[in-house]
Amino acid sequence: MTEADRQPSAGDGTLPAIDFSTFVMSLSHSVLVHLGDAPDPDGERAPHLELARQTIDLLALLQEKTRNNLTGPEEQLLGQALYDLRTRYVEVSRAKSP
Repeated sequence: MTEADRQPSAGDGTLPAIDFSTFVMSLSHSVLVHLGDAPDPDGERAPHLELARQTIDLLALLQEKTRNNLTGPEEQLLGQALYDLRTRYVEVSRAKSP
């Protein structure tokens, strides 16, 4: 079985093909859920800053380990996602502080 056989095609109406950009976007969405900016699977919006920080750190680790191995657009997507998520994390953290 090849890798293509294991993944549903983007045209069959199920899930998009998995690539680096999709992976980064998935992790980014998880951070937004943990920040309370997007609903969780139950429809709730509650910040979980520890989980948001952990996923941001995971994206940073991914950036470090893939340095010089990404295409220009992939590198730009990851860098911009990290910048935006870190900025939003600080905003939510400050708003939650007494």
